[in-house]
Amino acid sequence: MEIDFEKQGGLVPAIIQDSITNNVLMLGYMNQEAYEQTIKTGKVTFWSRSRQCLWTKGETSGNFLNLVSIKSDCDNDTLLVRVNPVGPACHLGTDTCWGEKNEANPLLFLTVLQDFINKRHEEMPEGSYTTSLFKDGLNRMAQKVGEEALEAVIEATNGTNERLIYEASDMFYHLIVLLTSKGLRIENIAQELQVRHDPNWHKH
Repeated sequence: MEIDFEKQGGLVPAIIQDSITNNVLMLGYMNQEAYEQTIKTGKVTFWSRSRQCLWTKGETSGNFLNLVSIKSDCDNDTLLVRVNPVGPACHLGTDTCWGEKNEANPLLFLTVLQDFINKRHEEMPEGSYTTSLFKDGLNRMAQKVGEEALEAVIEATNGTNERLIYEASDMFYHLIVLLTSKGLRIENIAQELQVRHDPNWHKH
C-alpha cells in the first residue's frame, strides 16, 4: 500500500472505525513512523501534533485500539483504520470523540448469523442442530419455518411480547437456514424490501 505522507507535510489523517459496530470513534494523524509502529505492534499509534512525538493510544489509560486493518483512500493521503477498541476512545471518557455511544445496530447481527449458518452449510459439523436441518432436507426446513411462524402468530394473539420475540427469533433463524439451502441470504430479503419501498414499485 502506497501512502503519500509528503502531500500534507509528513502526516496523513487516520479515521478510526470500530470493526464490529462500524461507528467512527476518532480522528488522529500518522506519520510514516507511527504507521509502521501500528503495523508492528498491532496497537494504533499516532503522531501527536501538540507534543511532537509518537503516542500509542492507551499507553497511559489502557484504552488501546487493537488493529484489525488499515486501508488507504483513492488519493493515498487518508487512512481508514479499523480497530477493536478497549474502553472509550476519547480522552474525555466517552466512547467516541463526538460523545456518542459506540453501540452496534442489532440488525447487523443478522449478517453475522447468516455468515455463521453459511459456514455450517459448508462444513456440516457433526452434532450441530443447523447441520441436522440441512441433512433433513428442504421439506423439513420449510416445515420448520411454518411451525415457528404459527407459534409466533399464537403468541401475538394470545401470548406475551416476550414469548412473541422468542418465537419470532426461532422463525427468523429457520428462515435463514432455508434461504441458505437455496443459495440465498437474508440480505436478499432486505434488498427486495428496499426495492418495494420505492414509491414507483408495483406488485408483480
